[in-house]
Parts: sequence; C-alpha cells; structure tokens
Amino acid sequence: MMKALKMLLWIPIIIIGVYLALMIYIYLNQDKMVFYPTDDFSLQPEQLGLTYENIQIEIHKDTIIHGWFFPSKDSTDSKAVLFCHGNAGNISHRLETAQYLHDLGVAVFMFDYRGYGYSTGEPSEEGVYNDAENSLDWLVQTKNYKPEDIIIFGRSLGGAVAVELAGRVQSGGLIVESSFTTVGDLGKKMFPIFPIKSLIRYSFNSLDKIAKISTNKLITHSPDDEMIPFQMGKKLFEAAKEPKQFVSLSGGHNSRAYFNDSAYKNALLKLFYGENSGQPEK
Repeated sequence: MMKALKMLLWIPIIIIGVYLALMIYIYLNQDKMVFYPTDDFSLQPEQLGLTYENIQIEIHKDTIIHGWFFPSKDSTDSKAVLFCHGNAGNISHRLETAQYLHDLGVAVFMFDYRGYGYSTGEPSEEGVYNDAENSLDWLVQTKNYKPEDIIIFGRSLGGAVAVELAGRVQSGGLIVESSFTTVGDLGKKMFPIFPIKSLIRYSFNSLDKIAKISTNKLITHSPDDEMIPFQMGKKLFEAAKEPKQFVSLSGGHNSRAYFNDSAYKNALLKLFYGENSGQPEK
C-alpha cells in the first residue's frame, strides 16, 4: 500500500519535471524554431529560363547578403518587387514565385537573410530587418528605382519583415502573404499549454506595426493554411488602415495552387499598376 502511494506521489513530480524541461528546451532552442536556413540550392534561375544578376551586398565585414535580381521584360517598366521569404530554406526554393511575378511585368529582387543560402552571418530579428532595408537601398541606389515604385512583398515570416520595412521606408505598396500577427500569438497556438509569451525572445509584431502603415496594402491568406491560422491574416487586414485589399487563397501553407486564381493575379496587377490598369502590353 505504501509503495503504491509513493508511486502516485511521484507522478505529479515527474509531470512537473517534464513540463519544466520542455519549457527550458523551448527557451534555448527558439532560434532554430524561428530561423531554419539551408545553404543547399535546389534550383538555379537559368533552369527556368530566367535572366538574372547575381548580387552581393556587403553589410559589414562579417555579413554579406546574397540575392538574385530579375530585370523586367519591358525595359521601360519602372516597377520592382522586393521579396522577403519565409523562415526556412533559401531563395532557390522561391523561384516559382520569382517567375510568376516576373511574368506580370515587374522586376524582382529576391535576397537571402544573413545565414541563409550564400549570405553570411547569423540571423536575428533586427538582423533580418536590416537585411531587407539594405536590399531596398540597393534597388534605389544601384538600380535607380524610386521608392514609390518598389513593392515590398513578404511571405510567412517574411511578412513580418516586410511590415517592419514598410514602416521604416517609403514604398509603392506592401504585400503580406500567409503571415502571422506576432510570434507570441503563433507560439501560443503551437504550444498552448506553455506560458509562451514569457519564454519567447522574439517579437515580430506585425499586428501593431501594420496599423501605422499608410501605403497601399494587399493581404492574402488561405483558410486551408495548416501552419499559420487564417484568422491571423484576417486580423492583420482588420488592423490595417486604408487603402487595403484582402484575397482569400487556396491550399496549404506551402502550396502555390492559387497562382492559377484570377482574383489573386488581378489583386497583384491592381497594386502594381493601379485601379484600372491591367498587365502592361508587351
């Protein structure tokens, strides 16, 4: 009887111990949960027949940002999209997006955050913000784009990077795709039994920031997104001030089936070329 009682007393101690151990694991390993870079390139632009420039931007001696610049097909067109990708992989995994945007008539600049792909350094929240800002500066200073002709596009984690950048600089528009409100909100969804907001060292607070951005905004999200809840996209839209538009996507978080959706394409063309403008004639 006493032995059974002692065993019962150990059960809550073990549960508490496991709980605390998991809390420590989350706290110590959150860098790997937020940033998951790879340096293996799955595809090169020439394999898709894309004309491009290989770009390196020196931030400082320990950090060089690598990117691909895809000039527009129409040399007279002055629109460019700065693309901020998600938390995993590198720019080679986003070439389908580069091709899609390029076919809409705009130039595209994709860059890898520090620590991703061929970019050197270690990623951090402030670091990836600065990488995006330096990439936009490169478009202005080297390619002579006017800030009002640059559209900032962020997907997933890149949505938070894009929102931050749009709050820092003048731009011609902001696209936030399949992104979250804050890292704390997303962490609470992933680890509901833990006091995640007390453990997390990151903010990426797009919900507060997007309310202060005046430029034209397109926010997109899919109800089928299994990683970032659709309601987070809707909350970002509700928090944003006019002018803004929302497009409901289809498919999972990493699906691009919506590239065939005319509503998505038309929303992009509206943002790029204006209310009554379609894709420019070639």
